[in-house]
Amino acid sequence: MKTFSVAMITLSMIFANAHAWDPDGSNKLELSAAQAILKAKEKDPSTSVWFEEAYAYAIFPRVGKGGIGIGGAHGKGIVIHADTTVGTTSLSQVTIGFQLGAQVYSEYIMFKDKTAFDHFTRGNFEMGAQVSAVALTLGASADADYDGGVAVFTIAEGGLMYEASIGGQKFKYKAR
Repeated sequence: MKTFSVAMITLSMIFANAHAWDPDGSNKLELSAAQAILKAKEKDPSTSVWFEEAYAYAIFPRVGKGGIGIGGAHGKGIVIHADTTVGTTSLSQVTIGFQLGAQVYSEYIMFKDKTAFDHFTRGNFEMGAQVSAVALTLGASADADYDGGVAVFTIAEGGLMYEASIGGQKFKYKAR
């Protein structure tokens, strides 16, 4: 009887805390993404329109970037469509040229329509050097526009990076 009681208490504790179990860290990533969205809207209130009107968007709350001649960046994010998290994503970047320093930033990728979103979710989406990101400051997003169905925004978090380099970003997507 004592073994049965201990087993029942253990099982009830497991089920009571099952919602807190987060083996892949997605709950923490979703919380960080929500904070990054609030930060973007605070930095430039006109970004609210982008989040409301985009077909879908990817949020990378923290991207780390560094380089000395050759550089790189990496970050993890979530993908949201119709106010629902539909997948996770990762960003990798390699650059070459004059660069020195390290930086942390948030990146927001807006997809104008289903075609642009489907291109991203196929798994090997890349953005070349020709796609420019808009650094969010008050009113900056009002002048931004889609390029090939995609718009990119960034907010610098910290660090210092001198850069005149060329490279591109590659993304991986995993549906939930």
